[in-house]
Amino acid sequence: MPLTSFQQVQNMLPKSLVNFWASLSVVGAVIGMALFCLSLTPSLLPRIPTLQGALSGVSFVVGYGIGNLMIGTLGFLEVPLIRGIWKTRLSLVLLISATAVSVLTMNRMSVWQNSIRTLMEMELVDSAYPFQVLGVAIFSATGLLLLVRGLRRLSLRVSERVNKILPKRLSLGVGALLVAVVLGALVDGLVVRKTLSFLDRTFAELDLVFDDGVELPPEFSDTSMLIQWDDIGRNGKRFLTDGPNREDIEGLTGRSAMQPVRVYAGYNTGEDLEERAGKAVSELIRSGGFERSVLIVATPTGTGWLDPAAIQPVAYLHQGDLSIVSMQYSYLPSWLTLMVDPTRSKDAARALFREVYSHWLTLPEEARPKLYLFGLSLGALGSENSAALVELISNPIDGAVWVGPPFSSSTWGNLTRNRESGSPQWRPRYRDGSVIRFMTQDGFDQGGFTDWGRLRVTYLQHASDPMTFFSTGMAFSKPDWLGKDRGRDISPYFRWVPIVSFLQVGFDIPMATSVSQGYGHNFVASEYIDAWISTTQPEGWSMMDTEALKQKFENFVGSPI
Repeated sequence: MPLTSFQQVQNMLPKSLVNFWASLSVVGAVIGMALFCLSLTPSLLPRIPTLQGALSGVSFVVGYGIGNLMIGTLGFLEVPLIRGIWKTRLSLVLLISATAVSVLTMNRMSVWQNSIRTLMEMELVDSAYPFQVLGVAIFSATGLLLLVRGLRRLSLRVSERVNKILPKRLSLGVGALLVAVVLGALVDGLVVRKTLSFLDRTFAELDLVFDDGVELPPEFSDTSMLIQWDDIGRNGKRFLTDGPNREDIEGLTGRSAMQPVRVYAGYNTGEDLEERAGKAVSELIRSGGFERSVLIVATPTGTGWLDPAAIQPVAYLHQGDLSIVSMQYSYLPSWLTLMVDPTRSKDAARALFREVYSHWLTLPEEARPKLYLFGLSLGALGSENSAALVELISNPIDGAVWVGPPFSSSTWGNLTRNRESGSPQWRPRYRDGSVIRFMTQDGFDQGGFTDWGRLRVTYLQHASDPMTFFSTGMAFSKPDWLGKDRGRDISPYFRWVPIVSFLQVGFDIPMATSVSQGYGHNFVASEYIDAWISTTQPEGWSMMDTEALKQKFENFVGSPI
């Protein structure tokens, strides 16, 4: 039955495509099919058919390349290879076996995908899923193989020129290297960076046109304001207008409250980061932000978005007696901004914090508000780098809440690597917990901690978040978070496979926010509330208040744009 099905598929394909696939190396095709099958196993997140198909197509091409490299290496070393009738027979056996395994694996694919979807309370895939994946995989693999063949022919032509001055074998390597270097420079410099920079500028202009109907608040009609409403952008406008006011806070807690102060410097507020940061702090001073008891310096995501599920509840915790200041540095999603300019969020966070901290130091010590940092995703990466620790020794800040830190975070990486022995990587314990604590959607480690010290830092992360747990090292070494003690939101079928797991989790990154709330890179209000309470320790706040606040935000979803 499987062979008949494949014959029917073959008859439906163009003859040129059939001939192309028939021309492939048997060893390369078999190893490619092995990686194709392994790519169908689950990883951190469920995948839509197009993404799974693209992943499987890339995996096949990688496997095909490995197979060809093996044969090429053996030929280069002049190792005798099987030839004649035995080569034909062995090739037939390998192809039939690989085809049979592929069919069996595809039959199992839906079970694996649904194992993650069940964990994350998502809709299960239907019976058409495997066929959709196969179609996309064939298309993507064919395109990549054609591209690779074209590049190989180009490198051979270059090698012919180089061979006039170098030996043949050396010229082959030099030709391939030259093509790779030139292609890499063109793709990185002309295609990727320029395209993404163009998209950044385009989205910035569109942001000024489409404001999603956010109306001008009365306070922005004040001519003394230093930041113009039209320069703020959509996400900044939402941050400024969607938060609770004094009446909302009093209605929930039953106690008198203040009007929270919120300041946001949009991308177009200034020509550079320093100008934007200066205007943000000047506006914070003008609006009385330094006169509140709590001051939060928040670094947004790549799009300039501040998760309202994080920002709105903290105003209730402190009865509105707080101010929040933020500044936009990009319009692209965090994972794209990380590709375009990974230092942009760090530079923006440093610029804003430097301005805030400098003014904060001029205040009498007893009159200073408690100073906290906040960042989500790329914002967490930037916020971590707001200042060097040595700069804060004499006048330390009060703490930070960093959520979903990206895998490129050196601070998070160092803390995780130096965690207490026996604690899992997805929820590590760092020393006695008096300064730094990690939590997941299930809260903090149940083992308890030493009392908080002067500086309190909380990391909130999910075991199923590829933005946090992807690493280049997992291509050849098993990550600690895939051990026996793994997070409850990781599929029991997820097994580490060299190269394949690296590709799988890499392909998971763009889909990190496509899953249910409370999983992947999506964080819910109840998690933020617990993190804020532990870190800022609001005065006069009770367990009943916490329950009421969590109930208010129970179904709240702050969708990023």
